[in-house]
Amino acid sequence: MTDELLARAVALDEADPLAPFRERFLPAPIVSYLDGNSLGRPLKATAELMDDFVRDQWGGRLIRGWTDGWLEWPLTLGDRLGELALGAAAGQIVVADSTTVLLYKLARAAVDARPGRRKVVLDTDNFPTDRYVLEGIAAERGLTLTWITADPDTGIHPEQVADAVDEDTALVLFSHVAYRSGWLADVPEINRIAHEAGALTLWDLCHSAGSVPVRLDDWGVDLAVGCSYKYLNGGPGAPAFAYLRHELQDSLRQPIQGWMGHRAAFEMGHGHEPAPGIRALLSGTPPILAMVPMHANLDMLAEAGIEAVRTKSLLLTGFVLDLADEWLAPLDVEVASPRDPARRGGHVTLRRPGFEQLLEPLWESGVIPDYRRPDGLRIGPAPLSTSFAEVYQGLELLRDHAGKHR
Repeated sequence: MTDELLARAVALDEADPLAPFRERFLPAPIVSYLDGNSLGRPLKATAELMDDFVRDQWGGRLIRGWTDGWLEWPLTLGDRLGELALGAAAGQIVVADSTTVLLYKLARAAVDARPGRRKVVLDTDNFPTDRYVLEGIAAERGLTLTWITADPDTGIHPEQVADAVDEDTALVLFSHVAYRSGWLADVPEINRIAHEAGALTLWDLCHSAGSVPVRLDDWGVDLAVGCSYKYLNGGPGAPAFAYLRHELQDSLRQPIQGWMGHRAAFEMGHGHEPAPGIRALLSGTPPILAMVPMHANLDMLAEAGIEAVRTKSLLLTGFVLDLADEWLAPLDVEVASPRDPARRGGHVTLRRPGFEQLLEPLWESGVIPDYRRPDGLRIGPAPLSTSFAEVYQGLELLRDHAGKHR
């Protein structure tokens, strides 16, 4: 069977229309990088753009660079990201801040836009930042958090949301792709349920953007946030993005009123007057240097196409499942992710007590997965930078180490 699996990996790589994109990434001294769902690899073009920006744009233009277009990057990059990956028409996405800060901005604005409603609905297994931010807002605004107990092996279900929301619900917050299991939520149906109750919806797209096609406008999403350092390869600490539906932009007011979100930032006047449209979500000076990689990454995504990325992602994660069933199940390793491709995001979680002890020997062997407590290894192959042979080699070494550490 091992020979058959290897032959399958070779055949899949030979038939892969996205295979040439692997050559666009900087080489790394590793055997198998399986953590693209946590930090994407850098592009060769990114290194070139960064050097050009520092030497020519920043070094050459200096302060004049702001009027050369830098001030518009949060909006122009947001529009392009919305077109290529998020299904959002222009004028609804801004690139700025971190995911945590943008979550705070949007969630505070949302609950304030539903005065008299005292409930916020969220799930127990969402990423810690999402939960922590909402706990803080609830304390600030005197709100009640209604917790849905989500199965860590799956995720949030519409039926659970229907049981939790009512006429007192201001906001619901969930992740499109669950960070632990990779469960793909039914966004349109959950939105429908929340909207029937009069609540707003806020979605975390951190594990979706650049991996799973998103249809924010078509799905009726109200607000969304996400990061650019995972499948979008923006680099450590790359800026996040926020989506605010057109129809809500005149009524929602974010709480961090900085000069860049002002109607006329350079007037330096008294009193805050929000800028029209999505620009009002800005606060301080945009992180221009950190936005440079997005230009290269969005160029690559435009060429590859998000649907092709998703097709390969499902093939990669399906191959992970096959390898896990053949090699790891006999070693008491369980799959803690959806097997149904319609409900599976871009990564697969494998679980066995004591898996944390495998991280160091795996890293020493050149295999880099991700780990999430209490006992889950996340296998996150990035479709544009990961080959099927690389997945095969990584899981083969995982099998060897798992056998030694039973």
